[in-house]
Amino acid sequence: MTKIISTNPSNNSILWTIISTSNEEIHKSVQEAKRSQELWSNRSIDERIIYLKELYDDFTQKKEIIAQSISAEMGMPIRQARDEVQYGLTYYAWYLENAEQYITPEITRENNQEIHMVEYEARWVVAAIAPWNYPFSMFVWTCIQALLVGNVVVFKISKDVILTGKIIADIISESSLPKAVWTEIYGDGTIGWILLEEDIDFVTFTGSTQVWKNIAKTAVEKGIWCVMELGGSAPWIICSDSNIDSVIETIYFLRYSNCGQMCDGLKRLIVQKERYNEVVSKLGDIIITKRIWNALDEKTDIWPLVSEKQQTYLSEQYNDALEKWAKVLSQIDEKLIPKEGNFFPPTLLGNITKDMRVWNEEVFWPILPIITFDNIEEAIELANDTEYWLGAYVFTENIETFKSISKRLKSGMIQMNTLNYCIPENPFWGYKNSWIGREHGKWGFHEFCNIKVTSIPKISQ
Repeated sequence: MTKIISTNPSNNSILWTIISTSNEEIHKSVQEAKRSQELWSNRSIDERIIYLKELYDDFTQKKEIIAQSISAEMGMPIRQARDEVQYGLTYYAWYLENAEQYITPEITRENNQEIHMVEYEARWVVAAIAPWNYPFSMFVWTCIQALLVGNVVVFKISKDVILTGKIIADIISESSLPKAVWTEIYGDGTIGWILLEEDIDFVTFTGSTQVWKNIAKTAVEKGIWCVMELGGSAPWIICSDSNIDSVIETIYFLRYSNCGQMCDGLKRLIVQKERYNEVVSKLGDIIITKRIWNALDEKTDIWPLVSEKQQTYLSEQYNDALEKWAKVLSQIDEKLIPKEGNFFPPTLLGNITKDMRVWNEEVFWPILPIITFDNIEEAIELANDTEYWLGAYVFTENIETFKSISKRLKSGMIQMNTLNYCIPENPFWGYKNSWIGREHGKWGFHEFCNIKVTSIPKISQ
């Protein structure tokens, strides 16, 4: 039996241990899910909403417990951990309010002789594999739409947040949700692969681009569909007409929030040359005011990375940049960094070249490379210089400039200035090595459905 250990990244102390789910237990979970699926999908959408609304209320009542676990285990400051749980609940509520609208059969053609309809049916057993960076939201995103349309779910969360996963599982087990409609398994990446080899019908995965091709290959071989949220290297173009004062806090938030551990966070800052010094100065002024400390402290702004492994990988990217003559433009004083824990100071790097890993790899930590451009053509070329085409951001006061740039950016989502595209009504997705399928909105519901066309003649009476 393999033990999975949950640790506090603020000091690497042990929080909790659990025995990894065995092969036999995984097989049993999938088989029990298959047996429960027909009963669950045969319930009306109204019945499923009632069950899941009761569960929503349970999570709402226990959101402080979940937030405390996220903060202790993942390292997110408690204030932001509370926001993370509430953010997930916002999506959950939207799913409940809109499920019936988007999975009700649609008439595609009707006349005196015939009627054609599209019906949305469950895909059956969903394997949901979620990461550690937003534990509660990732649970909501990967499971709730799937359950509402009539699927059953076998859920695996990252080993780095197993305590939070167990709290979620306990809340569900104490709810009225029927047995085996949702099940959680525990373990490292090998457990995820064992789950994928079982008799499942759909995969939803959020994680690294390095893993997705093997998952996609497995899905193709099994003849099943998958939705995968992968890497991101979002560019942020700041045009010369930008109001820097109005957007500088947003720049800070989208790079350094969650200690930079966001798939769609700002990864590359691309600034028109005449505004470069102003951006560096004002962003630097914000960075050096932040407090880096234990995540459970209410006054903490910057917190540890989730694991020593992540800290090691960050250091490799950072050192590569310095060896190639990148310049540290702003960074919290090393004397203010706790000696214990997986801490790394928020950093702004200049003198960036395209051969640096911080430019051509995904940077999943609190490091922001900044580079300049002379004209819009150059900015677009720099922004598209990545294999990750998830999100992008454009700062300009001219909406025509924004429209011109956005048409040429190779990204699934683009926002102007501080307007946030991450709302439950919108699909969340990208191109190329960033995404397969879509989450959220009506598109998210439909990804979890088999679509059936029925064509029926009208019989005259």
